[in-house]
Amino acid sequence: MMRIKILGTGKYLPGCIVTAEDLDCKLNLPKGWVAKKSGILQRHHAKSETASQMGACAAHEALTAANLVGEDIDCIIGASGTMEQAIPCNAVLIKEAMGLQATSIPVFDINATCLSFLIAFDTAACLISAGRYRRILIVSSDIASHALDWDHKESCILFGDGAAAVVVGAGEGKSGILTSRFETYSRGAHLAEVKGGGTAIHPREYSEETKKDFLFRMDGERLFRMSLEYAPTFMQFLMKDANTSFDEIDLVIPHQASLNGLRLLQRHLSIPNHKFLVRIQEYGNTMAASIPMMLDDAIRSHKINRGERIMLIGTAAGFSIGGMIIDF
Repeated sequence: MMRIKILGTGKYLPGCIVTAEDLDCKLNLPKGWVAKKSGILQRHHAKSETASQMGACAAHEALTAANLVGEDIDCIIGASGTMEQAIPCNAVLIKEAMGLQATSIPVFDINATCLSFLIAFDTAACLISAGRYRRILIVSSDIASHALDWDHKESCILFGDGAAAVVVGAGEGKSGILTSRFETYSRGAHLAEVKGGGTAIHPREYSEETKKDFLFRMDGERLFRMSLEYAPTFMQFLMKDANTSFDEIDLVIPHQASLNGLRLLQRHLSIPNHKFLVRIQEYGNTMAASIPMMLDDAIRSHKINRGERIMLIGTAAGFSIGGMIIDF
């Protein structure tokens, strides 16, 4: 077991709530189509907020929950699937928005799209276990709404914006990571992507002809099939590595990718409702912020308590799948 403890969590949701009925109207669809197709009743879209501002709000909430202040942190990891700007990394901008410009706290980003938080959590645990840092702040802040293709109805209705933060430190007692596992199958590399904005299709090349390359594209059906192909075996290995069973798991917190996918995973693994946290109906898919947002909800609502065992599981563009089992 890797000894690490969650010291505090926080989240932030933009003020603009977009309902399923709002999207029915925006997309010229029959009333009730979005709710029936996606199962998502509302989501939050950032209008005036920046990702760094959202992340800073979540970070301050996490620090308060941990009874700490920003100066008590000795590393900040930005763990988002979207970038506020190309350079510098999100973590620099979040640190600035937190008012920590005068400190020397080091920061860096980890971007593995929707698995960014889990990989950052795993990395933070390794760094703390090695004695490199004492307390690390992980911040996931994603604004997916700015890059949605409103002509692609099946994908644009799924996403929401939000931020979440987690403070981690050296584990005490039973707290720690029993196991973590990540796999990537790059035959799915182009099933979810924004092609423009980098060096392949530079922003200078933006035009009426290329503008779709700067929007999010997703082949949801093929991604869904890949999830079904790899998830069952992945879960078996994860449980085996942790030397545990589903009977010993108190709560499963999945990445909130799609309601249909979540329900299928739940049925396939025979997870009872009280052990499977689903709130995509309220938030939509908030990308990397999804899992830490659910973690914050679970802690604050006492769905999980100290000493209980949690599974965090998700998929990401790439195609990647990842998960960990922790004793909270």
